[in-house]
Amino acid sequence: MTIVSGAMLGILQEAGNSILIMTEGLEYDEFFSSRITQHEVLRQLQVMTDTTFNLPYELKQRMLEIDWEAWSALGMQFTKTDESMQEAVWFAVRSLVPATLLWLRVFHKSAPEIFSFVA
Repeated sequence: MTIVSGAMLGILQEAGNSILIMTEGLEYDEFFSSRITQHEVLRQLQVMTDTTFNLPYELKQRMLEIDWEAWSALGMQFTKTDESMQEAVWFAVRSLVPATLLWLRVFHKSAPEIFSFVA
């Protein structure tokens, strides 16, 4: 893999960890009533969706356990302002982000070369 791919995976991990920290212990209503937290989580989710969109296809093929289609669908939800967008964001916060981080940790142990910054 390339240096850029390793950096992109690092961006995914950093943004995902930030989301977990900001939402720890929050319930649905608390999250959506906290404009500052919500704004920052949405920003970090956008970073994650943009990064997953731009990851090389070959890398995604090596990491099939990560739900790349869900990340793509989440990116499309950002164009909406209705309740479906809120549901998609909450799903990402509670399920998609933690699952992605879990698989990134697994891959980091089993295939550390894909996270490397060395060419």
